[in-house]
Amino acid sequence: MSGIVTFVKDRIGERRGLADYSLIFIVLFLLSFGLVMLYSTSSYESMAQYNDAAYYLKKQMIFTLFGLFLMVGVSLFPYTLLKKFSVLAYVVSVGLILLIIPFGKEVNGAKRWLDIPLLPIQLQPAEVAKIGLIIFSAMFIEKLGRKALGTVRGFIVPMVPAVAVGVMLWKITDNLSSAIIVIAIVFGMLFVACPDYGKFILIAAVVLVVAVALVWYTVNSADTNSLDFRGERVLAWLDPQAYAGGKGYQTIQALYAIGSGGMFGKGLGQSMQKLGFIPEAQNDMIFSIICEELGLFGAISIMLMFILLLWRFMMIANSADDFYGAMLVVGVISHIAVQVILNIAVVTNTIPNTGVTLPFISYGGSSVVFLLIEVGIVLSVSRGMRREELARLEES
Repeated sequence: MSGIVTFVKDRIGERRGLADYSLIFIVLFLLSFGLVMLYSTSSYESMAQYNDAAYYLKKQMIFTLFGLFLMVGVSLFPYTLLKKFSVLAYVVSVGLILLIIPFGKEVNGAKRWLDIPLLPIQLQPAEVAKIGLIIFSAMFIEKLGRKALGTVRGFIVPMVPAVAVGVMLWKITDNLSSAIIVIAIVFGMLFVACPDYGKFILIAAVVLVVAVALVWYTVNSADTNSLDFRGERVLAWLDPQAYAGGKGYQTIQALYAIGSGGMFGKGLGQSMQKLGFIPEAQNDMIFSIICEELGLFGAISIMLMFILLLWRFMMIANSADDFYGAMLVVGVISHIAVQVILNIAVVTNTIPNTGVTLPFISYGGSSVVFLLIEVGIVLSVSRGMRREELARLEES
């Protein structure tokens, strides 16, 4: 019997250092699919603006390869060491957001990027803040412990740093969608860590009531001309046709794309809406082109791939060696889940228009690089998943 146990332990020991190939396959599939759809979506605009149909594809491929390199490096890095840099990660996140004030670069009317010295690339501090908060909050939540998290104070204290970063993103970069995402990431981590779900139901109900009240106030505003662009987006969300020449234009064109795709789509590369009708379709609205070219079948298929990705993350979180590792993975789950839901909801006009990209698929260098770093962290956690199994064999 001891010989069998030794043999099994050796087998497990050999496998322990291996990567999670199912997770890697899903991520590589999403990245490959994203590059194909990016080329299909952006080729017309790329040719019109840069005389190069593959302009956006080439840039995204460079960032994707760089992100994959970082993903592999981070996956080999013991995730427990991240705890030592958690405070630094938060400080760097805040510092980069503050640097937007004197050094931020404005693109398409939004001042949200920083130029990297000596390199022809731009960094979006909001993406750094997301991963920074995951690392910091995982440490904070573990330090408090499950018992403390069950109290009101234990819930509020970890939310304060997230709300602070969210407010800075909102006020400094005028990026409300990223502010919502960073707060939702920590909220999701607390939801999983906290033994009492009652307060979360109450908070969700309060947020829903406040959102409905704000929509009601916007609709019944005496002077709609005095509303800011977010107020106009709410009105365009409720009645896109009434704002077809302004804030409702992109939404209407996206809905045309979705509706014209039918069950199986027009065929890859055959979209009409990408021919200048949907502005910068390769960014937030790429899901509408997926629906047009690949139909409902393609849209559901890609959503299922995201569900498989999140399911795999959950399996890793459940099997993590420690609470800190589990919280890191839960943070990544919250980030990707919230961003996918918001993007698809915007494209289908389920919620007002916000600037949220579709993870791994939409065009965006900072986004894909930091998403792959997050995947690298998850892979690092997964490498130690079999320690508990080894411990059980030792006891037997």
